Amino acid sequence: MDSGPLSSAPPGQCNYRIEGPVHRLLFTEFPRRVRASFAGATVLDSARGMLLHETALLPQLYVPEVDLDASLLEPTDHHTHCPFKGDASYRSLRVGERVAVNAVWSYPAPRQRARWLAGYAAFYWDRVDAWFDEDEQVFGHLRDPYHRVDVRRSSRRVRVLAGDEVVADCAQPVLLSETGLPNRWYLRPGDIALEMLVTSQTTTVCPYKGQTTYYSLRLGERHVEDVAWCYPQPLDGATAIAGRLCFDSADLTVEVG
Repeated sequence: MDSGPLSSAPPGQCNYRIEGPVHRLLFTEFPRRVRASFAGATVLDSARGMLLHETALLPQLYVPEVDLDASLLEPTDHHTHCPFKGDASYRSLRVGERVAVNAVWSYPAPRQRARWLAGYAAFYWDRVDAWFDEDEQVFGHLRDPYHRVDVRRSSRRVRVLAGDEVVADCAQPVLLSETGLPNRWYLRPGDIALEMLVTSQTTTVCPYKGQTTYYSLRLGERHVEDVAWCYPQPLDGATAIAGRLCFDSADLTVEVG
């Protein structure tokens, strides 16, 4: 993100300066109830969560210690040091015979400039079984309130080339603009030479758009992995890209008219 709220490289076209350290921390309220479950037990249930925005990192949820089920937590000898936040202590989750080692961390005595972290704890996302934003299960990570996804129909012609071979030629693309990322063009399957593509084993999850299916290119003996992706069932706010493919590969040329 070149010019986001905590960017270390703010835009040049402005009439202000942001004074402060290159590495910035911002602690703001998360506006909804969050729960996390592990081995059938609710290990976290909080309507008082805070998001720690930190330069060059995804926002991290911190919740008050009193909103954790302390009976499921076991202190460990693991510690880490952050030059901006201080020394972190870790705890493992144990429910019956299942254990998630060092799944939770906190800063019992944070540095003065991050003193508001005292009394809060954070979880590694993938060390619990499920996360819920209110009553909806969420994947990947919590949505950042400062993050936007805008989808617009366009009449600009988009061509995708593999050397001299035309992989796609679309006069009615959909443009997706997402905070901190380059514009992405989503093309109709009917405008794509689908015989050149094969379904890949790769999948990813975006908390703003949903789960992807990836495609690789096969052109004669040439095979290039994961040149395109598709959201078959995108989340609310991105439904206009359903079933369309987006291309991004150093082996392809994307021309926008």
